[in-house]
Amino acid sequence: MPRPAKLSDEEVSRRLEALSGWELEDGKLHRAFVFKDFVTAFAFMTDVAQEAEALGHHPEWFNVYNRVVMDLVTHEPPGITTLDFELARKAQTLAERHR
Repeated sequence: MPRPAKLSDEEVSRRLEALSGWELEDGKLHRAFVFKDFVTAFAFMTDVAQEAEALGHHPEWFNVYNRVVMDLVTHEPPGITTLDFELARKAQTLAERHR
């Protein structure tokens, strides 16, 4: 399956407007999620991992207790692509289910 092309800066900005809580940081889509406890945060990560595997696109993330910090960027081609936004939307939906 061919990889999507890198999005223009204008397209990234436009798409970011539709993703509450996400921002551009160091050339990556960035968001911190906070849950009620560690188990809920881990369940969220497990659900995102399944979506990421299905997409063949994996996040850079960090977890401490109830907090999950996620960064999304495509490595080939380098930059932000539609895959990053697709996984961000899926993570957003899953986070709402885990609240």
